[in-house]
Amino acid sequence: MSENVQSFMLGDVEVIRIVEWRGPFAPARGLVPGSGADLWQENEDWLAPDHWEPAGDRAVAALQTWVLRSGGRTVLVDTGVGNGRERPQSPQFHHWQGDFLGGLAEAGVEPGDVDVVVNTHLHADHVGWNTTAADGGWTPTFPAAQYLLPAADDAYFGPGNGYGNGLREDDRLIYEDSVAPIHRAGQAVLWDGTHRIDENLVLESAPGHTPGSSVLRLGSGGDRAVFVGDLLHSPVQILQPSHNSCFCLAPVQASATRRKVLNRAAAERELVVPAHFAGAGGLEIRRRGDGFAVERWAAYGTE
Repeated sequence: MSENVQSFMLGDVEVIRIVEWRGPFAPARGLVPGSGADLWQENEDWLAPDHWEPAGDRAVAALQTWVLRSGGRTVLVDTGVGNGRERPQSPQFHHWQGDFLGGLAEAGVEPGDVDVVVNTHLHADHVGWNTTAADGGWTPTFPAAQYLLPAADDAYFGPGNGYGNGLREDDRLIYEDSVAPIHRAGQAVLWDGTHRIDENLVLESAPGHTPGSSVLRLGSGGDRAVFVGDLLHSPVQILQPSHNSCFCLAPVQASATRRKVLNRAAAERELVVPAHFAGAGGLEIRRRGDGFAVERWAAYGTE
């Protein structure tokens, strides 16, 4: 496997990381508005170069998907941006062209092999490859898959709520090209609260970033992990969990949810796996003062 396709085992579950893109993403304090320059500078020795580009003062991020082989089934956690989408309010994703399917193929996964797709929430960079262009429209990329969609996000971003209260044109476009076709195909499963996928995997609501934001917990043998989606965009939010990203729709709730999830991760030694961390991409944490510190970064194999 290449450096963009990495794997490791957690108990009986194989975890494969598919990195579609990584690099400088946004101004550091544009992405995490509450963070001061001193927070980044005091931690430059480990934030740079994987999470921060000091010269340009830009946060570094990755666009990636996690493939879980669990209980004889193949589960995808989030599906990236998708190719050829109209995203006028998101210049970085407008008419995006990436090799997501090539990364899956390198990992030995063809679209027909996927049994479950998890969208941790319904933002553009988590649902794009739900569908592919076909016959002038959009059709599910994974024809045999059950798509697990947070019910609260489906309601908030759906037509009944004016596509996110009509605040952003992109929200309507995202729903129409990446979510509505899943409903029409009869492959959508809406859930709320908790949803068990199998003996190793369970989804839990973690609202704040969006109304339906969720985390996926993995427990197999003695290993534990929590895939936190966009609960974290940068490691500075681990150091100071009160700091939200600029994308959090309910900041007070998002901060409280982040602290709750990180408290459990520290207490139970769960591997924390955010959606967009570059570098190692996953880590164990420990409590430190009012926040947390990095205990160790995940190790992956590429063979």
